[in-house]
Amino acid sequence: MRSAIVLVGGAARRAGGREKYFFTFQGKTFIDRLVDTLKEAVDEIVIVARDPGQCERFGHLEGVRCIADVRQGLGPIGGLHAGALAAHGEYVFVAACDMPCINPGVVRLLFDAAAGYDAAIPSWNADMLEPLHAVYRRGALIEYLEEHESLSLRTMIWSINTRYVPVDTIREIDPDLLTFTNINNLEDLESIDPSAECATDDPC
Repeated sequence: MRSAIVLVGGAARRAGGREKYFFTFQGKTFIDRLVDTLKEAVDEIVIVARDPGQCERFGHLEGVRCIADVRQGLGPIGGLHAGALAAHGEYVFVAACDMPCINPGVVRLLFDAAAGYDAAIPSWNADMLEPLHAVYRRGALIEYLEEHESLSLRTMIWSINTRYVPVDTIREIDPDLLTFTNINNLEDLESIDPSAECATDDPC
């Protein structure tokens, strides 16, 4: 089984407090696009929210579980911990909720690359990595996150048996590397889709 963990619990400070997962791109909200894409590559999708109240925002999504952070206030590390405990697959793809263009072929490539490792992390260079568009061995995440001092994803990656996947390899599937498109605010979104907006029925 292959699982996916989608982290939605951030405070969205760079988006003015608006919920980025309800931004729309090409007629669909980010979260709907992510779920539809990931269903092409995984068997299970777990959304990790900051609390049970936020989980209620995703009740319309079919075939998806939403769970809340077990240890709140730790950022992505806390979301990874909760997601790893809840997922069932040996390997999990981890994504941030503000990446509307994730490519299912790239997700499958990262799962294949992770075999025999604790993680497969896309790498632009030695210092520029994509830890929230990566595949991890669930057992390695749980073991590391049971007891750790740093909240840095980079420190975690350095502490486990990681395979770094050059972005040039990923270009063979996604030539423009759109899969890594990250949207911090509506201005970023409008730069790739002038018609983009918050979903009208959601308090963005």
